[in-house]
Amino acid sequence: MRSKLFIASVVAAAASMAWAQSPKIAVIDMQGALLQTRDGQKAAAQLKTQFSPKEQELQKRNADIQAKQEQYRKTENTMSADAKAAAQRDIDALQRNLQRDAQDARQDFEEAQNKLMGGLLQKMQQVLNAYANQNQITMIFDISAQPNNLLYADKATNITAAIIAMYDKNDSVTPTAPPARPATGGAAAHRPSTGASSPK
Repeated sequence: MRSKLFIASVVAAAASMAWAQSPKIAVIDMQGALLQTRDGQKAAAQLKTQFSPKEQELQKRNADIQAKQEQYRKTENTMSADAKAAAQRDIDALQRNLQRDAQDARQDFEEAQNKLMGGLLQKMQQVLNAYANQNQITMIFDISAQPNNLLYADKATNITAAIIAMYDKNDSVTPTAPPARPATGGAAAHRPSTGASSPK
């Protein structure tokens, strides 16, 4: 009887050790975490302030092109061949310029965003390392990237809220404003619609 109890206790102890040594895994929405920290919100507001004027300009130019296209459709039957060709060339040129400027603006925005978020990401990595060490976490998976290979994760494994709170307890990193590119004058936070069809 004693031998059976001894064997049972050894098996239980072995199982307990195996469980303790099993990897502890967590998941985080890294993009959401960055944007929800105080530093992330400050960076997003800075980007909006810097690039909203350019975005509004591109949207206005797009609306002007659409208005020209509508006016062309209303009057093309009464226009001479030369006048129609000139109107088409004018609209096509406006569209090409808008698309080029929108691409430049988007590149400027992405460069500024990467510069601001790069500093925050370094601090976030330090917070993640500290949190993992404190909670004996072996691996942390980022679920913000799409697509990802994670098929299921229990809600209890999501540490996004805890990381945001831990990040904000640390000294804030004040993002440094990137220098504006004078050639294009900024970037649009969202790409304006420039896909209006040609009147041809």
